[in-house]
Amino acid sequence: MEFQEVVRRRRMVRNYDPSRAVTDAVVDRLLANALRAPSAGFSQGWAFLVLSTPEERDRFWAATVPESDEADSWLRDMRNAPLLIVPLSHKQAYLDRYAEQDKGWTDRDEARWPVPYWDIDAGFATLLMLLTAVDEELGACFFGVPPDQTASFRSAFGVPEEFTPIGCVAVGYPAPDRRSPSLRRGHRPVEEVVHRGSW
Repeated sequence: MEFQEVVRRRRMVRNYDPSRAVTDAVVDRLLANALRAPSAGFSQGWAFLVLSTPEERDRFWAATVPESDEADSWLRDMRNAPLLIVPLSHKQAYLDRYAEQDKGWTDRDEARWPVPYWDIDAGFATLLMLLTAVDEELGACFFGVPPDQTASFRSAFGVPEEFTPIGCVAVGYPAPDRRSPSLRRGHRPVEEVVHRGSW
């Protein structure tokens, strides 16, 4: 698929055909493309938890969804996704990398970082997965893991403390779904968000 077409067609899909699995070859391509994302100092402070069996996915939903959200329709449809990939960031990988001789920030002071690049770089990798899903004619949706559910998520999957889930990517073959009401806002016009030369 032409790159511009991939970008144009990218949207968050919130319902999937539960009868169609995502093949191992496609899963491998999603992950291989994610690893092509840029990272500060080539730190590559990311990890990806792949959940493809019904038991794994059920365990994810049980660990991350507050009981009050059980009846939510978005969640009911999202549970149809045959594949969940949880991108995780690893801050210490960045602090350690920039303490190496060629970088020289031996104090590992987090204040040196203008923004948390460990999270941003994991986000770059996630976007590459979303674009790859479109190229494979799949649907995908990135959504958050509630902060108060992070501990139960880590416990359910044995995720070490130093890894932080930045969200989750649901992937599958699209089924009819309701577009987000937020889309009614439309894209902000280029002239409203682009400033050339000065503000």
